[in-house]
Amino acid sequence: MKLGLALPTAGELAGAEAIAKAAEGAEQLGLDSVWTFERLLAPTGPVSMGGQEIALPEAYGNVYSPLEVLAYVAARTNRVRLGTSVVVGPLHNPADLARRFATLDQLSNGRVVVGLGQGWMQQEYDAAGVPRSRLGAGFGELIEAMRAAWRPDPVSFEGRHYRYAESRISPKPVRPDGPPILVAAGAPASIRRTAAAGLGLNPGWHGWDALTAGIDGFHQAARDAGRDPATLPIVLRVNGRITEQAQGTEPTVIGSPDQIAEALAKLEGLGVTEVFWSMDLPIDEQLELIGRLIP
Repeated sequence: MKLGLALPTAGELAGAEAIAKAAEGAEQLGLDSVWTFERLLAPTGPVSMGGQEIALPEAYGNVYSPLEVLAYVAARTNRVRLGTSVVVGPLHNPADLARRFATLDQLSNGRVVVGLGQGWMQQEYDAAGVPRSRLGAGFGELIEAMRAAWRPDPVSFEGRHYRYAESRISPKPVRPDGPPILVAAGAPASIRRTAAAGLGLNPGWHGWDALTAGIDGFHQAARDAGRDPATLPIVLRVNGRITEQAQGTEPTVIGSPDQIAEALAKLEGLGVTEVFWSMDLPIDEQLELIGRLIP
């Protein structure tokens, strides 16, 4: 099981010194990956999420741009993989986004993991001038257009929402087939599209029942598409802390190291290939706690 850590790119913890300390510390510990995320803006009023009006976390008012952070981290590390969880794909032009990820992949010697999502905040779509009709199949088309840009030049793409004439779009990623792509899919239709396209899954932790149902659907969709589910990565994002004391009696990824060790064995049985934590703690504490999970 691979293990990773979210970098301190939001709120009061964010900053160059903290980001470098976390990334270098993660590599020294032997962690496999570090991760960033994207937030285009943070409205000061309530926003709609899942049919409810909510206030955004204060930390969303200060979010460092993910690919620039990972370029900085690439220069400060040698081995640890560099992932996004996630970049909100529809807010970007696919040819430009593909080139930015490919540039980062070249600068890091092939360490990039491309995590993409559709986003959920209407205000971000409004700010980017992108209609919500780009959700669903349009998001799948964006990924197809990105993959097309990574093929040998000259490349072209013709879709419903995106198109570019035969062109040279370089640099290319280190691997001929491009970096691995994960999708933060939650809805059944989105999970099915992700599996059918041969992409990895990037679920969040919302308990065992939700995770198991999502993975079962993902694996079945892969088999229906003639793909081997074992070849598709599943990277679990945990927005929560590793704790000193046990949290209840069941295996969990937001509990003590002993509970997490049990949970990791269970996750591996489900097909999860990697887990990373996003913790709102000082960097030294994060590194000390996650270090306890490493044999």
